[in-house]
Amino acid sequence: MRLDTLNTCTPAEAAEQLTPCVDIPRWVNAIVDARPFSSEAEVIAFAENAAHPWTEAEIDGALTHHPRIGERARGNTTEATMSRGEQAGVSTAGETQAALLEGNRAYEEKFGRVFLIRAAGRSAEDILGALNERLHNTPEQELDIIAQQLREIAVLRLKGVLAA
Repeated sequence: MRLDTLNTCTPAEAAEQLTPCVDIPRWVNAIVDARPFSSEAEVIAFAENAAHPWTEAEIDGALTHHPRIGERARGNTTEATMSRGEQAGVSTAGETQAALLEGNRAYEEKFGRVFLIRAAGRSAEDILGALNERLHNTPEQELDIIAQQLREIAVLRLKGVLAA
């Protein structure tokens, strides 16, 4: 979706294209309502802080669409396709994969939600290191980190949507 398309399509069409970036309706609606934008940079700058801060319920809702790190997203949705591309560097076998699976389990047991990190451009080893570090955080610290990671993922995906 090019900038001119984002600016001129119906609100429903714009929301449909933005929702796979992050399924937080308040974020999507804020961007849709702020149209038209004069440049892609303006859209991105707006999106970085749209609907800030997200509520815990919004974050938890958005996390339902994210597979565990090291697991491939299933299905043919736009969001699943984006996730598979983002985790391309995580595709590994052996000890690192086993450690990621164990780390995911420990994280979910401690925090009650899926571990989330912007995986694009990161190796499995890098992600595993971050996962192990974050296991020492408090739930409040993790909620802030997850919100930041969701925003990074949303903006990265939005850049891809605008380039398509």
